[in-house]
Amino acid sequence: MVTLRKSRDRGYADHGWLKSYHSFSFAGYHDPAHMGWGNLRVINEDRVAPGTGFGKHGHRDMEIISYVLSGELAHQDSMGNVKGIPPGDVQRMSAGTGVMHSEFNHAKGATTHFLQIWIEPNVTGIAPSYEQKTVPAEQKRGTLRLVASPDGAHESVTIHADARLYAGLFDGGETAQLSLDPARKGYVHLVRGELEVNGQRISAGDAVLLEGEDRIAFTNGSDAEVLVFDLAA
Repeated sequence: MVTLRKSRDRGYADHGWLKSYHSFSFAGYHDPAHMGWGNLRVINEDRVAPGTGFGKHGHRDMEIISYVLSGELAHQDSMGNVKGIPPGDVQRMSAGTGVMHSEFNHAKGATTHFLQIWIEPNVTGIAPSYEQKTVPAEQKRGTLRLVASPDGAHESVTIHADARLYAGLFDGGETAQLSLDPARKGYVHLVRGELEVNGQRISAGDAVLLEGEDRIAFTNGSDAEVLVFDLAA
C-alpha cells in the first residue's frame, strides 16, 4: 500500500521566531491519524529566524537527527558539545538517560532551515551520546546515500534504533531504487524540488508512506532532495 500525504496537510505553527511544519502530532498539533509511522515519531520542518532559537531543554530515550538545509544551526548540550551544523552535515544525538541542549541561529541576516527527526530507540536507559558527520553532495547525487543506521555502515551516523535513513539528490534522468522488506515500513519525505516515487509525482514537503511494499523507485526528479526511511513496523 502506498499513501501520499501532501505538504499542505501537515500541522503548522507560527511562533514568530519559528515557523514549523509537523509531519506527525507534536506539541499543540494533535492528529490521531498521524502519530508516527513505524518507529518514526517526528519530522519537523523548522525555519528559525536570525538571532533566535530553542533555549535549553531536555530529552530522554529518543534518537534525534538534525538535517540542515540552509543557514547554520548552533548546538550546545550538557555532554559538553558545542557545534555548528552546516548544510551537508548529519547530526545525531542519542538522548538516553537524559540530555539538555539548545539550538540557535546566530546569523544576523539568514534564516536557518532544518529538519528535526525523532526515531524511537530499540534500547533505553543508555548513556547519552553525540555524533556529527559531513555527507558531501556528490555522494548523494543520483543515488541513495545511507546517512544513519544501527551499525554505522558506509560512514553513516549510528542510531540506537531499528531504522535506516538515506538521502538522495535527483535531477533529470537520474534514477535509484531501494529494496524493502514488505514486513517493514517505508517513508519518503521530499525536502525540495519534485520527484516521482513509484510513479507518483510529489512536490516539496510531500510524503509517501509505504506498507507491504518490496521496493521504492525514484525517477524524473527536478532539483529534488529526498530523505528515505526504512523502518520497523
